Amino acid sequence: MKISNRSANAWPARLLILTALLAVLWISSAPAHCADTAAEKDQTNSLKELSLAELGNLQVTTATKEPEAIWKTPAAIYVITHEAIIRSGATSIPEALRLAPGVEVARIDNDKWSIGIRGFGSRLCRSVLVLIDGRTVYTTLLAGTYWEVQDTVMQDIDRIEVIRGPGGTIWGPNAVNGVINVITKPASETQGTYAEVLGGNVEQGSVTIRQGGNRGSVDYRAYAKGFNRAAQFHSDDREFDHWRAMQGGFRIDWAESQRDGYTLQGDIYDQRAGESVVATTYAPPYQQVLDGNALLSGGNILGRWKRTTSEGQDIQVQAFYDRTNRYEPNFDDLRNTYDIDFLQRFRLPWRQEVSWGLGARASRGDNPVVVSGLTFEPDPRTDTLLSGFLQDEISVVDHRLSLSLGTKLLKTNFTDLRPEPSARLLYTPTDKQTLWAAATHALRTPSDSEENFSLAGFIGIAPGGLPYFARFNPNKNFVPEQLNGYEVGYRGLLHEQLYLDIAGFFNHYSSLFSEDIIGAPYIETNPAPTHILLPAEFGNGLMGTTEGGEIAPEWQVASFWRLRASYSFLEMHIKRAPGSLDVGSAPGIQGSSPQHQVLTQSGFDFPKAVSLDLLYRYVSALPGQGVRAYSSADVSLAWSMTPHFRFSVAGQNLLQPHHAEFGGDPGPLVQIKRSAYAELTWQK
Repeated sequence: MKISNRSANAWPARLLILTALLAVLWISSAPAHCADTAAEKDQTNSLKELSLAELGNLQVTTATKEPEAIWKTPAAIYVITHEAIIRSGATSIPEALRLAPGVEVARIDNDKWSIGIRGFGSRLCRSVLVLIDGRTVYTTLLAGTYWEVQDTVMQDIDRIEVIRGPGGTIWGPNAVNGVINVITKPASETQGTYAEVLGGNVEQGSVTIRQGGNRGSVDYRAYAKGFNRAAQFHSDDREFDHWRAMQGGFRIDWAESQRDGYTLQGDIYDQRAGESVVATTYAPPYQQVLDGNALLSGGNILGRWKRTTSEGQDIQVQAFYDRTNRYEPNFDDLRNTYDIDFLQRFRLPWRQEVSWGLGARASRGDNPVVVSGLTFEPDPRTDTLLSGFLQDEISVVDHRLSLSLGTKLLKTNFTDLRPEPSARLLYTPTDKQTLWAAATHALRTPSDSEENFSLAGFIGIAPGGLPYFARFNPNKNFVPEQLNGYEVGYRGLLHEQLYLDIAGFFNHYSSLFSEDIIGAPYIETNPAPTHILLPAEFGNGLMGTTEGGEIAPEWQVASFWRLRASYSFLEMHIKRAPGSLDVGSAPGIQGSSPQHQVLTQSGFDFPKAVSLDLLYRYVSALPGQGVRAYSSADVSLAWSMTPHFRFSVAGQNLLQPHHAEFGGDPGPLVQIKRSAYAELTWQK
């Protein structure tokens, strides 16, 4: 087994570290005037809930890349607010995503999650596009998001915007079933010093410190955090999934004038994430289970400039660089990604608002061979994406009826020029009600895992003593997965104390990912030793439909008591397309997303700055993963002892000692433990 050179290509990470250190040095030398007042105000209001009327007027950016009120958004968008995140007791972004209807969050083990939207839940959720402050974290290697390395200070998250349904017209490929955009607070809202310590039985220890300040028109912050998390429950006592991580970062916001604003931000991280993988080699013992640490490190830096010329007219340019180092027991991925994006918005005289943009991305990956049964060729490779979009929002009836027409055009190194058109209709009969409908075509483009990937699996020893393997070979003819989606929705303030959000959908999929047997077994001599091979490839042999909907009411029962709830229903029908060579993967895909999900959250605000939140969730069975239906409950109790100190305790998964949520690791299903932790925060 080959051991990769872990120090190769380290200069980009060092550059990021140097940049962050310079930012910290600048901060440490900055005057602290006005910081105390801003920090006290933030701490005092940190758990202030939006009123239900304010909820509809909340500004969101994910649907159009520009701020607009939820009332004026013709999409199934849900905002997980800062207050909801903190009150829930969530300690990671995936845990916070459980609060959104239609989002399937299942923990595989301590450091891995399966996340999907309206179906197709999987470890890498290939049909969901994930962004952090507008920076795409979707990897083109295996098509999806590595959730274990998506982290930030939870206190600094302003909101998480979740679009259920296609978002390809604005964001491009892979936003097939939805978009998740994690948006952090501007530096002006994180002034002063913030410190947090946390400990419990699974969350064994976590420390976070953040310092913010300002110099004239420049606001800034820097942070550092680290944690150690114990393994989850393993019936075979292997406990391979201990997890340790450190991360740091900074953000600088500069308002040169009322017209121009600039942002520079970046993060660096280093992790030891325990995992168990199957390693297949063509030499004895042919296949073994390896328990070990994935060595994960990297960083990113992003710059953004926005010029506003007048209301509804602006220009925005954004660029980022991302470095990823993944050293896992069975494969390595060393990746440099460069991205630039341009957006312009302007108005025409006929009550039209036009947005258009261009984008380019290059991702160069190096995947040296670690085990002979898993290879990428050629190596290294560069994946490219070129895109442009045009969207016209037409006000048919002023302030009441609007029509949005648009399309994204994209070209990758795997595909020729492809469109992603959409049409959205928005009707607002009153200022507190919205009816909308949409029809969209979206694509999930091929990735290295389909077109440049060889993956062998050991079947056994055949009669005659030869080892017998099945191998998925590169498929240069893999085409984009396609979706035609249809949605309708309603959101409204039925009463000043009752808010309701409803959405329904029907999606038709074609050319879905399949596992195809493409020939009869034969004897292969290269690579040695001589063995029997069953040839296979990843193809486009599945098709299907999904239908369902979500309902999410919110009720201000009394001034001190608020109820949130959601119910999500999903009906999936996945089958082999005519002429498909798929081995039978459809039932596993169909059975990896719950048909029913229920969430209720009850929040109480008591005198003496004490708050209590009770959360219950029900998830129906996942037959494709061998997971039974389960219920779970979380409790979070917090006390703001002074304007600067806050103490909280939280219990998670309280209804049983442990339960399984998803498969994916070799051996018995890892089960998620009942856990509890205490947290103390200080801010000044």
